[in-house]
Amino acid sequence: MKKYLILFICVASLGITAFSVNHMLQNKKPILNHAALSVVNLQKSTSFYADILQLEVIPEPFKDGKHSWSRIGEHSQLHVIEASKGIIEHDKSTHLCFSVTSIEEMIERLEKNKIDYGNWIGDSKKPTVRPDGVKQIFLKDPDGYWIEINNDR
Repeated sequence: MKKYLILFICVASLGITAFSVNHMLQNKKPILNHAALSVVNLQKSTSFYADILQLEVIPEPFKDGKHSWSRIGEHSQLHVIEASKGIIEHDKSTHLCFSVTSIEEMIERLEKNKIDYGNWIGDSKKPTVRPDGVKQIFLKDPDGYWIEINNDR
């Protein structure tokens, strides 16, 4: 019985993988694989994305102490690479965006960790409400990259 269960799981897994690849080939649309950020301090940035944004850190193939990968979607990762010579100013219009189930819980985590955030304009901590009703706040990671947090479903 155990052999048949294991065989069923293997066949089902292959079917799901084949479906995903087939779906991608039929749609002929690219799928986001990863976004990469160059940072000054790998440990500081990895901790920020893991502890504050609660992204899952996943194995990375380089094992050189200069890379950290986190899962940001079913088939997508965030690659953080220690390669930057310094922190530069970034425009808020260029940002990563993460959706959360509770923007209020995220705000509590930011407050607890003393992480500055605000609305789109930057004049209030009260979330901006987009015309479609989605609430959003903005903050910077340790290297000054802008991040939007919203409650879009």
